[in-house]
Amino acid sequence: MAAGTATPLLLLLSVLCFVGASRAANVTYDHRAVVIDGVRRVVVSGSIHYPRSTPDMWPGLIQKAKDGGLDVIETYVFWDIHEPVRGQARRKDLVRFVKAVANAGLYVHLRIGPYVCAEWNYGGFPVWLHFVPGIKFRTDNAAFKAEMQRFTEKVVDTMKGAGLYASQGGPIILSQIENEYGNVDSSYGAAGKAYMRWAAGMAVSLDTGVPWVMCQQSDAPDPLINTCNGFYCDQFTPNSKSKPKMWTENWSGWFLSFGGAVPYRPTEDLAFAVARFYQRGGTFQNYYMYHGGTNFGRSTGGPFIATSYDYDAPIDEYGMVRQPKWGHLRDVHKAIKLCEPALVAAEPSYSSLGQNTEATVYQAPSVCAAFLANIDAQSDKTVKFNGNMYKLPAWSVSILPDCKNVVLNTAQINSQVTTSEMRSLRSSTQDSDDSSITPELATAGWSYAIEPVGITKENALTRPGLMEQINTTADASDFLWYSTSIIVKGDEPYLNGSQSNLLINSLGHVLQVYINGKLAGSAKGSASSSLISLQTPVTLVPGKNKLDLLSTTVGLANYGAFFDLVGAGVTGPVKLSGPNGALDLSSTDWTYQIGLRGEDLHLYNPSEVSPEWVSDKAYPTNQPLIWYKTKFTAPAGDDPVAIDFTGMGKGEAWVNGQSIGRYWPTNLAPQSGCVNSCNYRGSYSSNKCLKKCGQPSQTLYHVPRSFLQPGSNDLVLFEQFGGDPRLISFTTRQTNSICAHISEMHPAQIDSWITPQQNAQRPGPSLRLECPREGQVISNIKFASFGTPSGTCGNYNHGECSSSQALAVVQEACVGMSNCSVSLSSKNFGNPCSGVTKSLVVEAACS
Repeated sequence: MAAGTATPLLLLLSVLCFVGASRAANVTYDHRAVVIDGVRRVVVSGSIHYPRSTPDMWPGLIQKAKDGGLDVIETYVFWDIHEPVRGQARRKDLVRFVKAVANAGLYVHLRIGPYVCAEWNYGGFPVWLHFVPGIKFRTDNAAFKAEMQRFTEKVVDTMKGAGLYASQGGPIILSQIENEYGNVDSSYGAAGKAYMRWAAGMAVSLDTGVPWVMCQQSDAPDPLINTCNGFYCDQFTPNSKSKPKMWTENWSGWFLSFGGAVPYRPTEDLAFAVARFYQRGGTFQNYYMYHGGTNFGRSTGGPFIATSYDYDAPIDEYGMVRQPKWGHLRDVHKAIKLCEPALVAAEPSYSSLGQNTEATVYQAPSVCAAFLANIDAQSDKTVKFNGNMYKLPAWSVSILPDCKNVVLNTAQINSQVTTSEMRSLRSSTQDSDDSSITPELATAGWSYAIEPVGITKENALTRPGLMEQINTTADASDFLWYSTSIIVKGDEPYLNGSQSNLLINSLGHVLQVYINGKLAGSAKGSASSSLISLQTPVTLVPGKNKLDLLSTTVGLANYGAFFDLVGAGVTGPVKLSGPNGALDLSSTDWTYQIGLRGEDLHLYNPSEVSPEWVSDKAYPTNQPLIWYKTKFTAPAGDDPVAIDFTGMGKGEAWVNGQSIGRYWPTNLAPQSGCVNSCNYRGSYSSNKCLKKCGQPSQTLYHVPRSFLQPGSNDLVLFEQFGGDPRLISFTTRQTNSICAHISEMHPAQIDSWITPQQNAQRPGPSLRLECPREGQVISNIKFASFGTPSGTCGNYNHGECSSSQALAVVQEACVGMSNCSVSLSSKNFGNPCSGVTKSLVVEAACS
């Protein structure tokens, strides 16, 4: 996120008038649904945050969302990137994003906030807001309300100026004010309730012509709609019988923290949660996230939120669909849409089918839809409904658009699985005369610049005592130097045995200690507690000793009551202890320097020439506080690109002057807590399904193709802990295999749904494969088995029952095709074992 010329906020947010929709729409709501031009709508929505991807990625992401069955794209508005300085803004075009959604024929839910949480630095607030005189955040405070109203009005006026509200013919059908305030409002007492009511009234007064919502706010006043956030919202009830049941955040996975294992959410459980919500009367559901993307620059919150914001979303960080999650949810959406005429015409009728099983029927003249749920986390059930028997796998919902025939069960995935990897282009940044280098990525070798220890700037300030970091830096940099001197006489007890102990307490997040210019110790906090208590032995010399502490933030707090007051940095005590005494340094004079010398010199900007850079083949490695720079040629093709920072410590990276985020491959996940195979049955939580325990939380860092240029590209690193840049490599995203596993118990593919009026024979289950990239065809069938195969994609095995015809049948149907379909029929495969439920498993390669 490169800074641009300071420009008035309104001009930067606005571009041209909206040209997508041609006529105004009337958007209202009733107790069942959002109503557009008098028609109740069943809505499927997904979150895509415009600053977490690039404008070049937006059209493809939005089209994949549309192809996945979405009606609406939901995004926050990020105050800090639009107004990093009060009244001025950077280029980050919200209007362009909203127009891109409109051009794809989708609607927008604009969540203005302006508090957004979102695991974003300072919850999306610009840090300058903290320094407004007399301000108190998110409460009945005049200074805060004035700033919040000013920005909210600016956003609304910008959208109106571009004609983007549905009432003007634009795509925005909903807006949100505040965000999850009900989770914390009790901490603010009566002032919090007054603020909430004020925010609601202020929003309505802006006359957008579309409804406003408040999420997680059970007492949201009319006409605002209170909505639900969570892993499950089927039991949620709006606070008024006049409001529809809406789910603004269905968490498709969870965010990653540095030092944490990688969380994921099973596809079957997410599909179950979606179907249960619509079964229980919901009509608007949004995935948070549908595409998570990347936390570029210093945008992460937390602290300790990782640079990757993949979120295990249906579209992954790199913009590729995640299969089978994307495909199975697409089928769920199609099934829900088949039920829409009944869902909007009738009230739900609930009945028990036995222990932990439930039927919901929506019936009106000429339409009927039903949902059969088994909420048992252990046992499959067979139930009788409308005179027919239905088998319900544990923790699943079957959807019957005609109240008779099952079109989909959430636990039975018809969608294919795609396995892919980031394939390393080894040695891509090694010295250009290295014989092992990948020729097309040959670099000019590494240059380096040493970042000096301690105070080097003339504008450093000296104060008695220890200063909190955020109030000192205003988040202008991650880094704050604390520097003081210790005078030691020859007979002082601290020299007894030549060593003393230095004890330092810090609010976090990372601390490095230097004695007389040499690293003496370091420590870090964690996502669960950023606090640091460091005790390290130090060697002092007679006379003057220099003590330099480098305190580093890793994103500012973004959630919780009074999160804006959560501090960072060394607040003490700082004590020196020896065999015969202790010296408290907390109240002595300290000199402070905000940021690094290299930051002031813009070493990350390749267009600025600096004499600091040294070109020497024998450059230092595994040394803290050092900058590296090299040149490279972008990997050929259009596959997504990432840099593997294995071998480095902790720092930040820039490609052609644009920050791709903080890297920290030495921060490892705990050894325990992961499972080889996570059971989707039963309630999900953020720590239920984890992978990569004992491994770095993140080694791969996304480089958007739009950051790259033809010919030579520049890569700059600031390395804080020490690493070896020769170990860095570029990687590209490659698909290994496409697989599918369909049993005779699966419903037919949803696209083959036959309505009762068509009076045709219903097809049976079939297996479908499709190459993920345009222009590819299926080139090889790696495995095919019909019978009782086992295993997972990439590791399938034949069972005791196996048709000898399977491979030949699949090869004939699929090889040379971009997509293919194979029916699970005895005509194709015979009957290798009677009386047994058989499955067809296929693994294929595309080229």
